[in-house]
Amino acid sequence: MTGRKRLASDRKRSADGRKRSAGGRKHPATGRKKIPAVQRFPRLLCQTSEVSKDLGGLCVNGIIVFMPRRLIPFISEGYYHIYNRGNNRGAIFFEQENYLYFLQGLKKYLLPAADIIAYCLMPTHYHLMVRVKQQTSEVPKTSEISVKQTSEVSETSEVSRAMQKLLISYTKAINKRFERVGALFQGAFQSRPVTDSKYLLQLCRYIHANPVKDGLVTDPLDWPYSNYLDWIDERDGALIDRDFIRTQFPNPIDYKDFVLDYVRTRKMPEDVLEYLNALEA
Repeated sequence: MTGRKRLASDRKRSADGRKRSAGGRKHPATGRKKIPAVQRFPRLLCQTSEVSKDLGGLCVNGIIVFMPRRLIPFISEGYYHIYNRGNNRGAIFFEQENYLYFLQGLKKYLLPAADIIAYCLMPTHYHLMVRVKQQTSEVPKTSEISVKQTSEVSETSEVSRAMQKLLISYTKAINKRFERVGALFQGAFQSRPVTDSKYLLQLCRYIHANPVKDGLVTDPLDWPYSNYLDWIDERDGALIDRDFIRTQFPNPIDYKDFVLDYVRTRKMPEDVLEYLNALEA
């Protein structure tokens, strides 16, 4: 074979190889063609932040973050403890402006979907106690849901959407402010239903006493990033349900004593302590 013919043959083999590569190589075990990632997940290359319904994920700056369906649905008029912490137990709030930005996000995104009963923002985590508002859209009956048989629940809850918008907005703001990349929170936010009123109040005082428990302050009054001050009528904030508070504690001093009793003794019902210990595991 002459040099020119050999060169032409080599070029042809190279071109054929590229075609086979573009079409997908065969798996050595199954013999089936491997489908390129771009063909398998065409929306992986999306350019803007959007919900990817077909993949069950959220696309942010071209990267899909998968969000599994929540096992416990948010039910209208139900109470829920919502919480999460920083990735690798790291910080999520670094300066005062971060706390204020998050609180503005709560008001913008979450408040239209849920009444905020209690909240506390900590350097590495947050706690929210909310009551889901009545859904305005048509929703299916929850005959198969045992939490509250007569309630209604939407397939994609307004609360879930609101929390997703809040946390994505906050993460993008923090990453831009501190020139960082990657996840800020430890996965998706967590939520648990609270069906007993006594249990609910125990969790509220735990949330408000969190800064003392973690050694940040000696009195809950000194931590501005919770609505404890609003509960005891020493601040007129917007992220609070005053009707709920008056129903439970007509005199604000009673709630203050209730919280300070836990601060002093650290005593709570055994089942509540088991729940709280599981959160910190």
